[in-house]
Amino acid sequence: MKFVAQHDLMDCGPACLSMVASHHGKNYALNFLRGLSFLTREGVSLLGLNEAAEKIGFETFSASLTLEELSAMGGLPCILHWNQNHFVVLKDIRSRRRLFSEDKRNIYVIADPGHGIIKLEEPEFKRSWYSTDNKGIAFFTEPTDAFYGKEPAKSTKGSLRFFFDYLKSYKSELLQLILGLFVGTGLTLIFPFLTQALIDKGIGNKSMYIVYIILLAQIFLFLGASVIEITRNWLMLYIGARINVTIISDFLKKIMKLPISFFDTKMIGDFTQRIADHERIEQFLTSQSLFTIFSMVNVSVYFFVLAFYDWKLVAIYLSFTLFSILWAMFFLKKRKKLDYQSFIQKADNQSAIYEVINGIQEIKLNDYEAHKRSVWEDIQVKLFKINQRVLQLDQYQGVGFNFINHLKNILVTFIAVNEVINGKITLGAMLSISYIIGQMNGPIGQLIIFFRLMQEAEISFDRLREVHTLEEEENMRQVHDVSNDEPVATGIHLHQVCFQYEGPKSPLILKNIDLHIPQGKVTAITGASGSGKTTLLKILLKFYAPTSGAILVNKTQLVDVSPKTWRKICGTVMQDGYIFSDTIERNIVAGDEYINEEKLWNAIYAANLQDFIENLPLGLKTKVGISGNGISGGQKQRILIARAIYKDPAYLFFDEATSALDAENEKVIMRNLDKFFKGRTVVIIAHRLSTVKNAHNIIVLKHGEIVEVGDHNALVESKGSYFNLIKNQLELGS
Repeated sequence: MKFVAQHDLMDCGPACLSMVASHHGKNYALNFLRGLSFLTREGVSLLGLNEAAEKIGFETFSASLTLEELSAMGGLPCILHWNQNHFVVLKDIRSRRRLFSEDKRNIYVIADPGHGIIKLEEPEFKRSWYSTDNKGIAFFTEPTDAFYGKEPAKSTKGSLRFFFDYLKSYKSELLQLILGLFVGTGLTLIFPFLTQALIDKGIGNKSMYIVYIILLAQIFLFLGASVIEITRNWLMLYIGARINVTIISDFLKKIMKLPISFFDTKMIGDFTQRIADHERIEQFLTSQSLFTIFSMVNVSVYFFVLAFYDWKLVAIYLSFTLFSILWAMFFLKKRKKLDYQSFIQKADNQSAIYEVINGIQEIKLNDYEAHKRSVWEDIQVKLFKINQRVLQLDQYQGVGFNFINHLKNILVTFIAVNEVINGKITLGAMLSISYIIGQMNGPIGQLIIFFRLMQEAEISFDRLREVHTLEEEENMRQVHDVSNDEPVATGIHLHQVCFQYEGPKSPLILKNIDLHIPQGKVTAITGASGSGKTTLLKILLKFYAPTSGAILVNKTQLVDVSPKTWRKICGTVMQDGYIFSDTIERNIVAGDEYINEEKLWNAIYAANLQDFIENLPLGLKTKVGISGNGISGGQKQRILIARAIYKDPAYLFFDEATSALDAENEKVIMRNLDKFFKGRTVVIIAHRLSTVKNAHNIIVLKHGEIVEVGDHNALVESKGSYFNLIKNQLELGS
């Protein structure tokens, strides 16, 4: 069975399924299985895992079992629900005899996508697998003919050439570096011969004049090499900084083009660690790769010089060098697993710190400090254990590598001394050989570091490749514009729209929605919490596609409209709308490069923000904190409303846009909005009577279904679901 490490915090389920499939001879890419598993930010459910397994041809069976029942079942490998929040693969159960005893014990071999292959004894295994009823959940798979008949989609695994393309823009700088390389190599090539001449000619002939000339030449050569090295370092800094900015900018550009569903499965740590991946690749491409090339050219030259003295020395040096490199390469596979584990824990650490900083108010209010600190400390313990294993690996690798190198140097020195004693070479030649050996040891060690960093860069690239190869939200299906300039503007039609988050067997969030939102009118959608209102709005905004059914805007299928084009003519205030760490002015204007002052102040007056802004020392130039820190909930909502109005959109979507406003502000803003709504298609989601009562049409949702449609007066008179929702606001009896 091939071990598959999870790339992100929520990838454990697809990674486990990939391992089970590999046991049966099929290698499915993690990215492919993730798409079949209906992943969410909480991870993958057993239902989503079952869907993915069936789609690739497995028959599945899951059960809650005792340890004895699990052992009797067989059918390994199987997937286990681990610590109530994770999935692992039970690879094998091995029986071992206890030391100095006839008793046997079971060892459970676990493939944990977040930690590698681990072996547990029964008490530890039970502690992680069992739930409160002293049973654990196991997920079994059995391949069918369909499984063997399917051919896994070819992995889009690429190479680092994608990133080497970034170097093409710096051809002139690279040519200067290469020129400096050859000049620097030529200068270093002279040093061993000068050393030999100093001993044999200067000291041998007792000529201080020759000694002065050789020492002066060494000084000038050293100064020349230093100038070349300084220039090279500045060029590498320039190239590295520019490439770093470019590749991270391209990464941000890419993720901004991905659909909302991509972000639903990611934690903040997943993104910050991928930024670190880019920096690691940039360091490898510039500093490490170029430096290693310089070193290897020098080593090649020194090999020829060494051969000039004695070919036997070259043979011994080359043999031991290859052996030391193979020794170091032996540890790279284990290092790869540790790198994945480190990525997961560091991402978890970033998310935990981010949560503490952003949730500090709630942490203090609810005496949550000890628990949150404990969560962070647990992560640090896991990171420490990974670092211990990395250190252990480094020590095994380093001690072995250094021993082989030291033995090689001793042998070469012994042979050189023997040659001097036998009169085959001079003392100056021996010192020259010692100088060459010393100069070659550094680059050989650098080569090992290069291989390690190249592996890390490839691992980083493998994680980043998943992002760069994802399909962007914009595609070539756009065929029509949906502006109001069409001859017949009919509004938005929803036909039998259904939606579910986690695949065909998961519960429906929206059920057979048939709805007409008339052009130029105000439609309100209300209902109890969890009835599907916000989900419906996100579908209308093309954040998600309906599971089934169709949506038409002015007789055009919404699925065929570019999301960017559609959202340009939509003004939206979401329930969890975001305030950026920027000025109030830029928060309102948002994406427009140039500010239209008239539109800006119209939006400010409509959102009743003028008094608030005029009382600020910097007015519109006042900067607010991340997520709106420093302003009240009502002020935040008014800025969001002003942002939607500034766009001057044809369609408006409001999701609880006035829920944080006081009665006076709400009254003023709703009066202003009623004027702004004229001639626009408006969808308002709200619970407040004051917000929905003036709508032309009110839709009542309950458990994802439309239960009532009508205007305010008709729905109140019918005394149905709408009346029950707002009767306390009407101050009427039942």
